[in-house]
Amino acid sequence: MQAIQAIRAMEAVNLLPQPRRRKVYNQRANPIEDLPDIEFRRRYRFDKETVQFIIQLVRADLTKDRRGASLTPELQVLTAIRCWGRKEDLTLHADKTIHFRSKMMLQSFTGSRSRHNAAEREETCRRFYALRAFPTIIGCIDCTHIKIKKCGGSAAQYYINRKGYYSLNVQVTCDADLKIQDIVARWRGSTHDARIFNECSLKERFEAGEFRGKRLLGDSGYKLEPYLLTPVLRAQSASEERYNTAHIATRNTVERCFGVWKARFRCLLQGMTVKLQNVKTTVIALAVLHNIAIMHNDLVPEADEDGADEEEADEEVVVAAVSRAANNAHLRAFIHRHFQ
Repeated sequence: MQAIQAIRAMEAVNLLPQPRRRKVYNQRANPIEDLPDIEFRRRYRFDKETVQFIIQLVRADLTKDRRGASLTPELQVLTAIRCWGRKEDLTLHADKTIHFRSKMMLQSFTGSRSRHNAAEREETCRRFYALRAFPTIIGCIDCTHIKIKKCGGSAAQYYINRKGYYSLNVQVTCDADLKIQDIVARWRGSTHDARIFNECSLKERFEAGEFRGKRLLGDSGYKLEPYLLTPVLRAQSASEERYNTAHIATRNTVERCFGVWKARFRCLLQGMTVKLQNVKTTVIALAVLHNIAIMHNDLVPEADEDGADEEEADEEVVVAAVSRAANNAHLRAFIHRHFQ
């Protein structure tokens, strides 16, 4: 009897309303404050000062959402940078979140971007001239392939590049400090470099006379133009040899730009895991972040740059030999004037 009464007493207690358990949220760490400088740079591949500058630029666009324990703007930026820099795997939710952050960064940065004025262009020419005495150069141009996930649909085959993997062919123009001046990130991997340039707004600006007297340097995959100088394929004089030597050494800045850019953001080197429609926005956002790092002298350690752009450098195609006759005289005059 006593046992039965004890059981009934316990059941009665269980039927009583129990006090609700209070939710306890763990306090999120702040890596900027908690991590030593060396460990912070190892994780995020930026100095703290540069990251704080980036956060201030996008803070207004990265407000907290209304859900409990949401990420602060600081943690949103740090999460995105770490995923891009260390090529960490993302879940579907992270894919959407990272795309949102890159889109917000892109909108914030491009909204405040302005074209260079005449004085800045002259300074760019001067810095290029200081490399190997190549005059009137305002930028070096080339394309690089950014690996993407396998595509579906009828257009999938056009994303396969000459090396057999899916990619976007991204055109970049950089200055002597390795800053990206112009970027086109919308063409499929099978598209040739020359076609991308022929259909970009940068070419229209040169032909409209916006950069009067200034020139680009490109490799032999581009058509020779008065404003786009390419190497002499078969040099026949000492002056042409000097021109080629200076051309190669000066145009090497764009290859170094790719190396530094991909060393900082390993996702560009190892492949983008986000959806195709998000890749283009992310690539441009990473170009903006690269420029911010250059402006703050936040450089990637040399050890990280080694092998950062292994797949460049074999795009020597017949475009160089097509339709050059009209511009050969201009190139010969340029060589005679500056490389005798």
